[in-house]
Amino acid sequence: MRDVGTGKPNPFHLCGEPIVLIASLVLALVPLLGIAYMVAQGSFDTVDNLFYVLILLAMSGIFAANAMAELQRKRRLAKAGVLMPRGKVKFAAQAMGMRTERGLVEDVLFFESPIGQPDKSIVTLRPNRGPAQMLFFEGDLRNQLPTGHEVEVTYEPRNGANRVLALNYK
Repeated sequence: MRDVGTGKPNPFHLCGEPIVLIASLVLALVPLLGIAYMVAQGSFDTVDNLFYVLILLAMSGIFAANAMAELQRKRRLAKAGVLMPRGKVKFAAQAMGMRTERGLVEDVLFFESPIGQPDKSIVTLRPNRGPAQMLFFEGDLRNQLPTGHEVEVTYEPRNGANRVLALNYK
C-alpha cells in the first residue's frame, strides 16, 4: 500500500481484516504471560494477587472469545461464498449532475444535525464486484434503504451531501 500524500510505500500498512484476529489473539496471550510471571516469582499467595489473576483471566477470556467470534465470522463468510475484497472502501465520486449507483445495501447510518442543517445518512453500498462504496445523503434513509436488499439509487450532489432522486429495488 502506498502513502496517499507522498506516493511512497507505507511500511506500517497491514492489509485486510485479519488484523482484528491477530490483535485479539495477541491481547488474549498477554494476560496469560502476566499470570505465568506471577507463578514463576512465587507471589501467588496473597488475596490481592488472586484477584489480580482473576482479572487477567477475565481479560484473556474476553479477547479469546472475540478472536473465536472473528474466526467463525470469516469461516461463515467463506462457506457462504461471500468474497471480501482486499482493497479499501471506495468513496463514490460526486460529479456535477445526476449519478446512479447499484448494489447491495450493507449498512445505513443516520446522524441528526443541529437545527437549521439537514440530517445526514451514510449508506454503504456494495456493487456486484468490487469494494464497498460509502455514499452520503441528506435526510433519514434507514426505512427507504433496507439492509441486505439490492437497490439502484439515483442522486444528485447538493451542498456537500447527495439528494436522492429515485430508488429502484431489485
